[in-house]
Amino acid sequence: MPEISLNHIKKEIKKFIRERNWEKYHSPKNISMSIAIEAAELMEHFQWLTIDQSKKLLKDKKKRAEIEDELADIAIYLLDFCNLFDIGLESCILRKLEKSSQKYPVRLVRGKAHKYTYYRNR
Repeated sequence: MPEISLNHIKKEIKKFIRERNWEKYHSPKNISMSIAIEAAELMEHFQWLTIDQSKKLLKDKKKRAEIEDELADIAIYLLDFCNLFDIGLESCILRKLEKSSQKYPVRLVRGKAHKYTYYRNR
């Protein structure tokens, strides 16, 4: 399958929303709440499962399709937020990775899962 650009997807989302005249409902508050709601729906699929059970769930075609739909919903709202409020997601991600690399230097964190505050003064 050919790779689809992020810009193409953003344009399709914008078109989808515009055709339905939904822009008036897409405030920062509403979209951020929708992202959280969709993330919770994703989490529901894995609630109470062990790590192994959660990995096995992704091998079930029907469940995997449902999980992929939830991921798509999250991504659609995220990209819609970026579209409406002129946020460059690519730049945000790279900037956050740089900040995180400062908080989590490889020499201190490799193979560990502590919060960054654990590594202060070390």
